[in-house]
Amino acid sequence: MWLLLTVTSVISAFGGAHGLFGKLAPESPEANMNISQMINYWGYPSEEYEVITEDGYILGIYRIPYGKKNSENLDAGYDVWLGNSRGNTWSRRNLYYSPDSVEFWAFSFDEMAKYTLPATIDLIVQKTGQEKLHYVGHSQGTTIGFIAFSTNPTLANRIKTFYALAPVATVTYAQSPLKKLSLIPGYLLKIIFGDKMFMPHTFFDQFLGTEVCSRELMDLLCSNALFIMCGFDRKNLNVSRFDVYLGHNPAGTSVQDILHWAQVARAGRLQAFNWGSPFQNLLHYNQRTPPDYDVSAMTVPIAVWNGGHDILADPRDVSMLLPKLQNLIYHKEVLPYNHLDFIWAMNAPQEVYNEIVSMMAKD
Repeated sequence: MWLLLTVTSVISAFGGAHGLFGKLAPESPEANMNISQMINYWGYPSEEYEVITEDGYILGIYRIPYGKKNSENLDAGYDVWLGNSRGNTWSRRNLYYSPDSVEFWAFSFDEMAKYTLPATIDLIVQKTGQEKLHYVGHSQGTTIGFIAFSTNPTLANRIKTFYALAPVATVTYAQSPLKKLSLIPGYLLKIIFGDKMFMPHTFFDQFLGTEVCSRELMDLLCSNALFIMCGFDRKNLNVSRFDVYLGHNPAGTSVQDILHWAQVARAGRLQAFNWGSPFQNLLHYNQRTPPDYDVSAMTVPIAVWNGGHDILADPRDVSMLLPKLQNLIYHKEVLPYNHLDFIWAMNAPQEVYNEIVSMMAKD
């Protein structure tokens, strides 16, 4: 990463004038678009809504109500809703707190499962009239689903099938450098990162995408920086899209969310957030220690895809998870995949998406 920062500085000073690092790939207009604009760019209709959670967060939610017109059956035509977690680029408002306040950022995936997902699903049911929905989650999106559907039976009854991509319930075997954060005491993490936002999207990310990683000779360095965090799979990464990926990622979460994951890593099991003292835990949970989440209590039908080269959702952690899933209807390990391939691998339609659509069609 330090090498990437150094080269970035050199390119900033000389690259534009002398082309020292190869020619720029054509910039995609999507790098500077919002979600609705990107949907429209690819010829789909889009709608925007706001979800207000029980604890006051205002979340952006985006809808693709149907497929392309005259598509000659090239898309499945489903009504697709794209949710957002509190604190990210598209969901940074609250009825009571400013995002500049510590109170705004006092959340982790606990609150996302307890408040965000139920409010989002309530809005979708209200707008569509559908009694049951398909839920597709990736990474923490699966964690939120595991918690919500195992603790909220009413919500679980609204889900036809849970499609889990790179599922995360434990990070015992995770090899990513991100896990090293669990070795740092919580108080020191707060000194380093503060007590508000973690990894917000910045101008520097935009600059990396458009001026650095879009250069031919920088593809390898940028790819490796990404792979070190998520696992290696070079052949499935479309490097010409770096400007789009870095134009929108990372999108930001709370430091408390990272503290929660560090806690899960140390505990070796999925549990609620530890508020720091027996008294605080008593106030939140009516017990002195944070309760564990019982994934086996979830009865929603679930299909799982995981990656053989995923160093965040490590295959060994997934192997511990699978026997706990009461209603596992399908499992596939895509051996070359890393953690992010489920979002942007060039062969993801063939390996994952077409299978999901086929399973939906049979339901």
